[in-house]
Amino acid sequence: MHIIPIASGKGGVGKSLVAANLSIALAQTGRKVVLVDLDLGGSNLHVILGQMGSLKGIGTYMTNSEMTFQDIILETSYENLLFIPGEAEVPGMANLKSTQKKKIINNLLKVEADYLILDLGAGTSLDIMDFFLMSGRGLIVTSPTLTANLNAYLFLKNISFRILSNCFPSKSPGGKYLSQLKKDGHSLQRIYIPKLIEQLEKIDSENCAKYQHVIDNLRPRLILNMMEEPKDAAKASKLRHSSREYLGLDLEHLGVIYRDDVQIKALNSRLPVIKYKPGSVLSQAIFRIADKLIEEEDLDDDLLFSSDLDSSFKEAELEAETDFDSRMEYLNDLLYTENISVSDLIETVKSQQYEISQLKKENNLIKSKLVNAIKDGFVI
Repeated sequence: MHIIPIASGKGGVGKSLVAANLSIALAQTGRKVVLVDLDLGGSNLHVILGQMGSLKGIGTYMTNSEMTFQDIILETSYENLLFIPGEAEVPGMANLKSTQKKKIINNLLKVEADYLILDLGAGTSLDIMDFFLMSGRGLIVTSPTLTANLNAYLFLKNISFRILSNCFPSKSPGGKYLSQLKKDGHSLQRIYIPKLIEQLEKIDSENCAKYQHVIDNLRPRLILNMMEEPKDAAKASKLRHSSREYLGLDLEHLGVIYRDDVQIKALNSRLPVIKYKPGSVLSQAIFRIADKLIEEEDLDDDLLFSSDLDSSFKEAELEAETDFDSRMEYLNDLLYTENISVSDLIETVKSQQYEISQLKKENNLIKSKLVNAIKDGFVI
């Protein structure tokens, strides 16, 4: 079973949209998929799936001793896709006890499926990080904004410290060293992790080897959502550089998705976007990501080489260019039909604004060249 936790450093970057639509895309290939809403403090995945009504899920299971875990694995209207709701209405589910968390994890590991997709809450709570670490190849959804990328980096940093905490017990030499750093007033968040590992290697090599083994088998995958223009793709490379330089973690780029108002229409229609409009640029991006996951099905125990990771970022930049061209063609076609909506018109204006800004840059460059030519005494 391939376990795919999907997380984000902050809310509002489209994590649940990716989780729901990616699950359906994989199920359409004949693979058995179980989608789990683990955003236990604000579960809304059932709305994106169109699963309305009173759904008993993890909240009911944890508070009702008569229920079995199998009772909350629900059928959906999509072939090969099962769903486990989260139930945000049940009090206390946002902050699980350690025993409750272990109970959920143990039950999830017993689920029979080709893919187990976990839609996690945003942020860096211990519950979210432990669910994310159920797999070494979880997905992180972010957007091109500065805050989204900063929070994605901080999520990875907190994951690194969570692994440190797990690998260095409090009574071990390494654990005592980390505790002493805190007592001395050092903020672990400000510590350069590679240097910290060098020091821990000297005093606790055994547990340091455990830490390095976990890190070496941790290869988070990135999805850049809500893009506006091709140059946004460069933000992913900056995130990768920071992760490698300061955390000792490398990333794989799984793909890009452009912002599209079609997802709002799909949500209002209570349909996942790949069902509402499968030919849209957004839907095609989801299908492309699903294809990549399928291609990598045999790589769980054989992680990608650095050159493969480099290629994944280059490929994502090409996809950003291609998808942008497709958007422009689609919007151009709309201008010559009578069925253009207000949202389509807004999208067209946004795209034209980008083109205008590019033309302004070119004009400014030409002006500066002309000014320099006049200063040098050339006659125009």
